[in-house]
Amino acid sequence: MSEWLPSASLATLKTRAKLLQLARAYFAETETLEVETPTLSHAAVSDIHLSSIQAQVCGKQAFLHTSPEYAMKRLLAAGSGDIYQIVRVYRDGELGRHHNPEFTMIEWYRLGLDHHQLMDDVERLLQRLIPDRCLQPSERISYQEALLHHAKIDALNDDTATILASLQQANIDVPRPLHQDRDGLLDLIMAVQVGPLLGKDSPTFIYDYPASQASLARVRGHVASRFELYLDGLELANGFHELGDAVEQQQRFTQDLEERQRRKLPLMPMDEHFLSALQHGLPACAGVALGFDRVLMCATGARHIDEVIAFSYTRA
Repeated sequence: MSEWLPSASLATLKTRAKLLQLARAYFAETETLEVETPTLSHAAVSDIHLSSIQAQVCGKQAFLHTSPEYAMKRLLAAGSGDIYQIVRVYRDGELGRHHNPEFTMIEWYRLGLDHHQLMDDVERLLQRLIPDRCLQPSERISYQEALLHHAKIDALNDDTATILASLQQANIDVPRPLHQDRDGLLDLIMAVQVGPLLGKDSPTFIYDYPASQASLARVRGHVASRFELYLDGLELANGFHELGDAVEQQQRFTQDLEERQRRKLPLMPMDEHFLSALQHGLPACAGVALGFDRVLMCATGARHIDEVIAFSYTRA
């Protein structure tokens, strides 16, 4: 039996430590405060695409966070200024070649920036962490342009039936529950037809997602002020020009919960502390979450996320 052994090589673990040192040095140079926030919370994320891991604390229900976003925004509202965190996060139902239920995220927020300026910041960090993969300037294309180019779909204007027909014509299996789910179909196109082709020669930023996929980003007309970063066909980061309107944010949470109920998913308690912080006032800012383990995969050429984690979930 060798299951006691680490799933990553010692050489990879040394590279991991080096990249974490480089990340902290970058944030120190940019005068960004390192913070720590709780991994356990009384509330949980409402996003239908994320599943929180539940726990029992002192006899009461609690949740392991899927991201430190809500707590970090509370710090921003309290006057922290630019902040970052290197943190373990937890997501149920995510286990595979590119997923581990427990993984490392680098999340940070910059005051006064929009999502385009934050892309510049992300690229500068990547140039520190994986310079050999950033020899060429990043590619930056809109979500609409990316789907038009790679899948011949107009993500902002084509109707659900057209999108479904395109997937079926490409011989892509579409689960029955997605047949009437426009955003679900677009997500499938991104996952199967578009994402794997991105970031082959240099990092690729996809920006301005449909407004229906805004999550916690601001909306401008038909698009949300958010981006995702791809390298080697892997999604590495998700960034927002952050929404600061407490009323609109609560409405989005409510819509999430209604959709969860429709899909018979667990209903998550809203984070009232986060909403109170927004009511107090979130400074204009942009924020991003970077999957550090996937960055390490790109740095080392690893084919499976287990190869860059000391002990993957199957060996934990």
